Amino acid sequence: MRPATNPTALRVQAQLDALGLGHQIVEFEQTTRTAADAAAAIGCEIGQIVKTLVFRGTSSGQAVLALVSGANRASEQLLAALVGESIGKADADFVRVTTGYAIGGVCPVGLPEHVHTFIDQDLTAYSEIWAAGGTPASVFRLTPGDLVRMTGGRVAPLAVS
Repeated sequence: MRPATNPTALRVQAQLDALGLGHQIVEFEQTTRTAADAAAAIGCEIGQIVKTLVFRGTSSGQAVLALVSGANRASEQLLAALVGESIGKADADFVRVTTGYAIGGVCPVGLPEHVHTFIDQDLTAYSEIWAAGGTPASVFRLTPGDLVRMTGGRVAPLAVS
């Protein structure tokens, strides 16, 4: 674990600094692209990893962001009900255009305001969670409350039962 040096991670660090909450991006030699990879690199439970999943409204074409515990799979049915339209997984191009990040490194902070954001209620069981820092090898530590404040997301049940 080392301080951020990647230009994208540094851009995210600047966004975090602007929020004034003291969060620090850290980078790893190995990938943190998947929840399992991130948990292993950090040394935490897989449930403490925030998976940032991007979906697309099938009628509106709008981005729908699901911030899901690494231990869970997101329910597209629950998300669709929350958004009020059917949704589908977004392709890599849509994710990059909508968020500015590549799949595997999508940071939940600093996204356009028109992105519908929902936070898995299971993340609130942890005092400390970890989110992607803009690259597939960077993360930052935060609390569930920080995640809500930083994203304006709505906490809801999102896990497939």
